[in-house]
Amino acid sequence: MCSIEAEYRRYKALAEGAMAQLSSEELCSARLESDNSIATLVWHISGNLKSRFTDFLTADGEKEWRNRESEFEGRDVTREVLLAKWDEGWRILFAALEELSDSSFGHTVLIRGVPLKVHEALHRSLAHASYHVGQIVQIAKAVRGSGWESLSIPPGQSEAYRDRPSLDRPLDQVKAIDER
Repeated sequence: MCSIEAEYRRYKALAEGAMAQLSSEELCSARLESDNSIATLVWHISGNLKSRFTDFLTADGEKEWRNRESEFEGRDVTREVLLAKWDEGWRILFAALEELSDSSFGHTVLIRGVPLKVHEALHRSLAHASYHVGQIVQIAKAVRGSGWESLSIPPGQSEAYRDRPSLDRPLDQVKAIDER
């Protein structure tokens, strides 16, 4: 379980490191009309985590109260509001993970009525979160251009990294991002 939680924490930190490099306005604007803004992605990730991990072992992961379509509406919010929404979903996820034990992995959970073993649901969720975090990082990198501060191995530093690959461990990468 520790490795799954650590990977979630890595992706949370990557998105936060990307968002920290942008203004509130940049977080809420889409580059093209057909694109999602970072704020839209934050609403979607938070809504997904909140729905999936509220009563994780006992209720379907797609809650009746979730309005997925509204997550994709454009919004103009402050950084503080955006980060509060972001933290809401992650808080629910980490609380659910804390309650799991080795015996939990034998349980079956439902997502939209589809039965999944706990480990399958966790892998599915982690893949979903990492997909959208990648989008957040890519958007932030495009907006920042040459002012982008790398969240992993900076260009031209591959050899130095190879000699000290500590960032391969998720929590070490989280620490490095947090120390920025």
